[in-house]
Amino acid sequence: MTRTRIFKAALLGTALAFGSFAAVMAPADAFAQKAKEEKGKPAGDTVRPEVGKPLTEAQDLMKAKKFKEAVAKIREADSVADKTPFEDFMVEQMRLVAAYQAGDTPTAEKAFETVAASGRMQASQLLTFTQAFAQQYYQQKNFSKAVAWTQRYFKDGGNDANMRTLLIQSYYLNKDYANTIKEVSAKISAVEKSGHKPDEKDLQLLAASNNESNNEAGYVVALEKLVQYYPSKNYWTDLVLRTQRKPGFNRDRLGLDVYRLMNNIGMLDTTSDIMEMAQLSLQAGNPGEAQMIIDKGYATGLLGQGKEAERHKRLKELAAKNVAEDKKTLAQTEQQAVAGGNPGPMLRVAEAYAGYGQYDKAISLTEQALAKGTGLKTPDDSRLRLVTYYLATGQKAKAEATAKQIKATDGSADLARLNLLAAAAKK
Repeated sequence: MTRTRIFKAALLGTALAFGSFAAVMAPADAFAQKAKEEKGKPAGDTVRPEVGKPLTEAQDLMKAKKFKEAVAKIREADSVADKTPFEDFMVEQMRLVAAYQAGDTPTAEKAFETVAASGRMQASQLLTFTQAFAQQYYQQKNFSKAVAWTQRYFKDGGNDANMRTLLIQSYYLNKDYANTIKEVSAKISAVEKSGHKPDEKDLQLLAASNNESNNEAGYVVALEKLVQYYPSKNYWTDLVLRTQRKPGFNRDRLGLDVYRLMNNIGMLDTTSDIMEMAQLSLQAGNPGEAQMIIDKGYATGLLGQGKEAERHKRLKELAAKNVAEDKKTLAQTEQQAVAGGNPGPMLRVAEAYAGYGQYDKAISLTEQALAKGTGLKTPDDSRLRLVTYYLATGQKAKAEATAKQIKATDGSADLARLNLLAAAAKK
């Protein structure tokens, strides 16, 4: 089996699609207008000409997108002595907008806190600015600040789903993998509960965060969700490899079962894998399966060519010979196995029938063998194979029930689960 590169989240390092924040808010043109005309403002608040003139000029500069010059003009207004609280508010409101657009985020942030403390700005406007600060800090790659402002956004009542994505990615890019896993897991769970399919990038981010945290179990869970919702050769290859690397996995005993899974999901695509599976099938007394795999190799051009073509031919002839002999005696061998009541021979005949695609017979013999309850060293191996027989005949419920009965920790339970995922992904 060929090894695969460690999975990397495809979305990382890319900008979120929030768009530019071209005009968050513009103050009123008539700075001398009495606030009593504005709902919720104290009567009598006005802006004197010496303050209003540079603010009006600053606004004209902002309309011309000359934001740095606007900030300088606003400083002129701010330099006027003995400003009233309302004048201070108008100055800071203008400074907030101009500094933000100029990219001077610290100055804009300081102005925002002053404006927010004044109680004169509507809650919806404050929330809009909070969102804008989170987005700008993300774009500036200041992910700690992006996290803080996004958290504030949700605390203040924001509910934009894009901001949840921004928070999750900010956690990840700030290398806070624990919070990334917590947030993205909650998002994925909510989507699943609603009956919808999670976004692939969220699943990738879950996998990447667990990988960065050296949490192998969490990474495998994320991979299993990826092959469930977005089956691809890359995801499957990584998952199958990692499953075999789990402590205690019995590759010697379950090697053929691994190849069966690979064949089922389209991963049996190298000459060496096809040759090895065919040979293992012959050694297991399953010539029908060996012949099927060899025929597939010839059909795809992986066998019968190159320097090893003669070797491929000899293996093909051996499989054909064994199939011919096996078919002559298989029915009699079945009768003897059932009459003898020994589950071992019954299971070997069951596998042989499965190799010929006769899954109904394979199911019947395997069920009888397992019902004996004695004489089997590894009954969970037989349950694993029974799961595949049930799936081959469309009996999903029985396959799932049988998989739940597998308690071994040597890989049979893992392979049963992967076979169930493979069957679900094909629908």
